[in-house]
Amino acid sequence: MAKPLLKPVGGTPRIIATDSAFAEAVTTIISGTGPIAIDAERASGYRYSQRAYLIQIKRNGGGLHLIDPIPLAKSDAAKVQIKKLNDALADVEWVIHASTQDLPCLREFGLTPKLLFDTELGGRLAGCERVGLGPLTEALLDLTLAKEHSAVDWSYRPLHPEWLNYAALDVEVLLDLRNAIEKLLSDQGKLKWASADFAA
Repeated sequence: MAKPLLKPVGGTPRIIATDSAFAEAVTTIISGTGPIAIDAERASGYRYSQRAYLIQIKRNGGGLHLIDPIPLAKSDAAKVQIKKLNDALADVEWVIHASTQDLPCLREFGLTPKLLFDTELGGRLAGCERVGLGPLTEALLDLTLAKEHSAVDWSYRPLHPEWLNYAALDVEVLLDLRNAIEKLLSDQGKLKWASADFAA
């Protein structure tokens, strides 16, 4: 039976909403190794805009970060940090679940990944029956994710602690899920094909 994942291993981080905290987070992310996991929360059922109202990033050795893009989007100092992050991660793989949903709002904020690994598309190509983040995590990692906050109004401020924990868990599992899907694709001889699809 799958084990429920209730909190990130290092706990739920505080939300980053100031220039100084964002600069510190960017430095920490850059100091990590390997791919980065990234996710965005929108307020689709509440707002016409598809902008991101929360961006989550995790990297091995680089921490887990919850970034509020709303105040930072207006900041020139934050724009400098976004460029620094893009430049440092130009050759790094970005792991995203259902990238076609998140890429537009990430790009609106200024984040421009060049190398992608889409866990939803990878799961589909590997023949997984259900390719939502929750079902894939349960099938491949034997962990269950609580999804009761998936349809909340992420434009609401302040964001509730329970929502932030939910959002953090979405990226907590992404790197392990990526590795499990990569193994499936490799075992099936589909990895090269999948990599081409991720880049399309």
